Amino acid sequence: MDFLRKLKAFVWSKHFLKHTGYIVLAYIIIVGGTILYLDSYTNHGEKIEVPNLVGMKADKAQVVLEELDLQMELLDSVYRPDLPSGTVVSQDPLPTTKSLVPVKSGRKIRVQISKRFNLVEMPNLVDRSYRYAQSVLENRGLKYKVTFVPTSEADGAVQKQLYQGKPIKNGTKILVGSTITLVVGQNDAAAPVEIPDLMGQTISVARGRLSALSLPFVVSVCDGCMNAADSTSAVIYAQSPEFLEGTTVPAGTTIMVSAAKE
Repeated sequence: MDFLRKLKAFVWSKHFLKHTGYIVLAYIIIVGGTILYLDSYTNHGEKIEVPNLVGMKADKAQVVLEELDLQMELLDSVYRPDLPSGTVVSQDPLPTTKSLVPVKSGRKIRVQISKRFNLVEMPNLVDRSYRYAQSVLENRGLKYKVTFVPTSEADGAVQKQLYQGKPIKNGTKILVGSTITLVVGQNDAAAPVEIPDLMGQTISVARGRLSALSLPFVVSVCDGCMNAADSTSAVIYAQSPEFLEGTTVPAGTTIMVSAAKE
């Protein structure tokens, strides 16, 4: 009992109450201040709808975001020849109308923009077979034409690679779709033959033209062809090697075509 009386007296003493008040006040200041700081730092309760930027020019998109107190971050450019250069083609995060998620002020909106020109590096094709060279150029989105020159060695190998009539070094960046001239050595006795344009012609007409040039002819695809009559009247929509003015091939080169019944 004596202990309880002493404990009660201590709890109600000015010394205990004063220090207890200090502790409670310090707790209120620290916890309350922390909550207020976090609310301010994280913009608690703030909701900004992300606009749809796809299709906008990049400079306009940036103005739109700045008006909403948002930032724009450019990720990279993608090759889109169907769009004006600098058009936004994708964004992250998505518009709030699609994601249903708002953001807070200062949030970065990452975008990709379009470019109409795409560059690739010119490969080193010298001393490679021209069939290999054609495959490499096609994979890089480059066109080509082949010019044969007499040689006693390296039959069928690329001797020069030209761009706009001048030699081009490997590693040089050029536009996708550019035409490369391959100068290929040939020690065949037969003269090279210029590839005819077979696009839009029927198989029977094309076969007659190629026969006159001593070029074998193979139909690799004939869409909708059910019988021999269909095959001869089908119209060609693709050929390999493709036609480019001035392109030649060795006599005896097989021309492959794709056709469809009209």
